[in-house]
Amino acid sequence: MKPRRIILMGLRRSGKSSIQKVVFYKMPPNETLFLESTARLTQEHISSFIDFSVWDFPGQVDVFDAAFDFESIFIQVGALIFVIDAQDDYLDALARLHVTVARVVAINPNICIEVFIHKVDGLSDEFKIDTQRDIQQRTQDELADIGLENVPISFHLTSIFDHSIFEAFSRVIQKLIPQLPTLENLLNIFCANSLVEKAYVFDVLSKIYIATDSSPVDVQSYEICSDFIDVILDIGSIYGGARENHSERHPDALDETSSIIRLSNDLVLVLREMNQYLALVCIIRADNFKKSGLIEYNVQCLQAAIQSLFSAKS
Repeated sequence: MKPRRIILMGLRRSGKSSIQKVVFYKMPPNETLFLESTARLTQEHISSFIDFSVWDFPGQVDVFDAAFDFESIFIQVGALIFVIDAQDDYLDALARLHVTVARVVAINPNICIEVFIHKVDGLSDEFKIDTQRDIQQRTQDELADIGLENVPISFHLTSIFDHSIFEAFSRVIQKLIPQLPTLENLLNIFCANSLVEKAYVFDVLSKIYIATDSSPVDVQSYEICSDFIDVILDIGSIYGGARENHSERHPDALDETSSIIRLSNDLVLVLREMNQYLALVCIIRADNFKKSGLIEYNVQCLQAAIQSLFSAKS
């Protein structure tokens, strides 16, 4: 599979570099306060279940300047993520967003445009909703005025201090995975035949979930599954061998990791590593987990199907 390109854009100090460090390099959010502003274009190649590169454009740089061949840059872009600081005056950011969208869709009409309304952790729930509504309405009105009312744009409320940034990035990455419909169908079959409440397939290190079954995504279930992965990784780093990072993983370095945790609310969390990049995390009611042999067999069948689905990558 060819690498896909994701571009991060936004004004200076909007939080682009912090997002990248927290999601892909597990930097503690409080340490991002000491990151310097991006002074030049940076490119990071992420080797995972799909290979993709993340380009971080400095906020003070005009990507449409003659110094950049923006057509050759954006024609290969799978997703454009525009980051807006929700705690700042965002009118200038919106003006930049509108110009960017107009220029980009003219050369790449299939690009996924995602707006991260960022740093919302310090805002009340009511103010978050009002801010998102205002940004979304202003964007739709501005694009409609120039004849681009049908351009699909997704808006996400995000913060690096909770799981929202991982949830938003998950939805972006899912749009770049051609196998997504097949993967979702496999999870639906697995859940139906194993009496599983909810199942996610995670990229282990980034905690991005690349697919889930068709039942509605519950934020609490996602958070507990994501935290479960952290627990397993932390225990593994203490008592097991050190896990390699994204850029150092060898395709044949498959760890057969599995874990089961029974919660106090009669739910059981099950984690099983599917391949060197992906792990299945599912939530099962304790009563249904009595058929553990059947569930284990179905997990093995799902694992074989997922490995076959992504075998073209290796």
